[in-house]
Amino acid sequence: MKRVFRHAFPHAGAWMRVVHALPIPARAALLLACLLLAPAAVAAPAQDTQGDAARGVLLRTLGPRAAALTLQRQPRGSGNDWYQVGADAGTLRVSGSSEVALAHGAYSYLQSIGAASVSWEGSRVALPAAYADFSGQRVVTPFAYRAYLNVCTYGYTTPWWDWARWEREIDWMALHGVDMPLAMEGQDYVWQALWREFGVSDADLAQYFSGPAFAPWQRMGNIEGYDAPLPQQWIEDKHALQQRILQRMRALGMKPVLPAFAGYVPKAFAQAHPQARIYRMRAWEGFHETYWLDPADPLFAKIAQRFIQLYDRTYGKGTYYLADAFNEMLPPIAADGSDARLASYGDSTANTAKTAPPEVSPAQRDKRLADYGRALYESIHRANPDAVWVMQGWLFGADRHFWTPQAIAAFLRAVPNDKLLVLDIGNDRYSGTWKLSDAFDGKQWIYGYVHNYGGSNPVYGDLAFYRDDLRGLLADKDKQQLVGFGAFPEGLHTNSVVYEYMYALAWGGQERSLQDWLGDYTRARYGHSSPALRAAWDDLQASVLSTRYWTPRWWRSRAGAYLLFKRPTLDIGEFEGAPGDPPRLRHALDQLLALAPEYADAPLYRYDLVDFARHYATGRVDTQLQQAVAAYKRGDVAAGDAAFARVQAAVRQLDSLVGGQQETLSSWLDAAEGYAKTPQDAAYYRRDAKAQVSVWGGEGNLGDYASKAWHGMYADYYLPRWALAMQALRSAAVGGGSVDEAALQQRLRTWERDWVQRETPYTRQAPADPVAAVRTLLQQVDAR
Repeated sequence: MKRVFRHAFPHAGAWMRVVHALPIPARAALLLACLLLAPAAVAAPAQDTQGDAARGVLLRTLGPRAAALTLQRQPRGSGNDWYQVGADAGTLRVSGSSEVALAHGAYSYLQSIGAASVSWEGSRVALPAAYADFSGQRVVTPFAYRAYLNVCTYGYTTPWWDWARWEREIDWMALHGVDMPLAMEGQDYVWQALWREFGVSDADLAQYFSGPAFAPWQRMGNIEGYDAPLPQQWIEDKHALQQRILQRMRALGMKPVLPAFAGYVPKAFAQAHPQARIYRMRAWEGFHETYWLDPADPLFAKIAQRFIQLYDRTYGKGTYYLADAFNEMLPPIAADGSDARLASYGDSTANTAKTAPPEVSPAQRDKRLADYGRALYESIHRANPDAVWVMQGWLFGADRHFWTPQAIAAFLRAVPNDKLLVLDIGNDRYSGTWKLSDAFDGKQWIYGYVHNYGGSNPVYGDLAFYRDDLRGLLADKDKQQLVGFGAFPEGLHTNSVVYEYMYALAWGGQERSLQDWLGDYTRARYGHSSPALRAAWDDLQASVLSTRYWTPRWWRSRAGAYLLFKRPTLDIGEFEGAPGDPPRLRHALDQLLALAPEYADAPLYRYDLVDFARHYATGRVDTQLQQAVAAYKRGDVAAGDAAFARVQAAVRQLDSLVGGQQETLSSWLDAAEGYAKTPQDAAYYRRDAKAQVSVWGGEGNLGDYASKAWHGMYADYYLPRWALAMQALRSAAVGGGSVDEAALQQRLRTWERDWVQRETPYTRQAPADPVAAVRTLLQQVDAR
């Protein structure tokens, strides 16, 4: 870690320059930052009214000089959150309607003058000792709520986070104006207590909970007992962690979204209640089936009410409770209604791959859906009359063949309009869902984007689309009860600029020039800007930051961000490669390299240079893989050998280049092992963490869904797999035969599972000269 404090004397007064730069393991770096600033932290009450919670955020993220800022909470009035920034007598004064508005107002202004940039991969802070007098206008967000996170984030990014890392993330939320985060940690502690009360033994529960990196999908009913048993220590640690998380969120006036019962029950519970209306749901992505309790069954209301009682007793009463009953699972509605009349353990004609039931009549379907929706809402309302049922709207876009406008209206119509909040998260993937559903039948809803899938980290986003899309949304007269905007990434720590810009837009930035905003962003991030830098970023924006969805992540039913990251197959000639404009990205890299000497003291400049370069280079490796396969297939062994030799050299250079980035395989595994209290648990967490970024699980298509452009993954996972495939191709070419594709796939699966079990040590190592390493890599991948 590099931590630099410099004093200079430009213009009026001294500036303090604080640079936080990785690499070292992220947990250690963040803990060190918290310890260095700990004396300035303020212990927050349950609900702060004086601006002290916002001041604590600023002190922790911006350093001691933030203590000189004047913060003043004022009434919100009848509208949404607002802030106003001004200065007199050298002092920066921020007023705002909430703790989050104060923190965001201060950060937004400081970023605009190039004084502060706070991101996942590091921060640059250079606060002036004095501020020139000015009077700013009041900034009012057009959105009542600014939401953040995805239930999947708790598997792809946060399973190994401690309090130091969570504190930094909550600070990030406040700086960016977020006030409605999904707060999913610690719920297994309550589920365990609940199922014990309902007679499920500890032995059966041990086969119910899934491993830490897979917990979200067990909670959503997709899987059960995968990588079981879950250590009790993990459940206890997450319980203590969630208490601190919610205390801090509430001190900042945030409105955390908490979990609720959506109907999924342990298999042991289903077996013990043969009289209950429980459906065996379809197997999801090659896992075994799970079990869903019909909301019309009397047990449903009892379980749902008791869960919220236990949750509120453990963590305090909430207002917003998330219950997603059908995440990539269709409602069980049989054509003849037998699933409702005769259901018993393991009996359902819906949700099976082999027996697709005939179409039900619209009237029958709508009645059943309305009954489901009403029962889900009432189960929450009985436990907490002030509660609002929250549901993700992903299913309405992902399963449009079932969720017609009429089906959506039926499911929602029995719920009072002010008692349901739909998170319409997928508008960068499934646009127009809210239009098709008549703005969710008049219910409250939040508009947003997923952007990231699986925590995978290709460089992309579509900044102009976000601006234009939100501008159009706010002007649309049919939006009805639109109350918020949010970013709902499945994973974090990638494409920081995308999230910076999204939350700038959430506070009314749609009318500002994108180029002007990028100028302020890069000046704050790197320390200064120039026409040449802005020209480079124009190319970056046009080449990679105009891509709304990363299409290569799914190709022929195989996941993986790049061809290199997918399990090898021999039919790859039609793989289309990276979207966007790779030649223009290459030109941007030349510009960034030329400017590198001017930014020698800007760690985040080098970080971004490496990030853009590894993205470009990995795309070039994909092309070289296609060349090698094509050569071997036509029997040209020499050409195949030469092409794959280029692949091997480039992949090893890529692995070395990204050793200094925020996340590596080593940092991911070290964080997992750091949760353990025993060597046995350390080995278990390590295997669980390795499985998620590689094979995932099941017998479906999820392998490589969470692929990562990490040091350790390039050289030790992706390259050896392709070496096995190339060896098979080469042998066939030399012998004049063909490759047994089925045998190759089985060999690769065996190798992958063995890799998960191996205890190979990984140590991160940053390149001594990242700029020189980028130059060498680009020459390598561009060689003909």
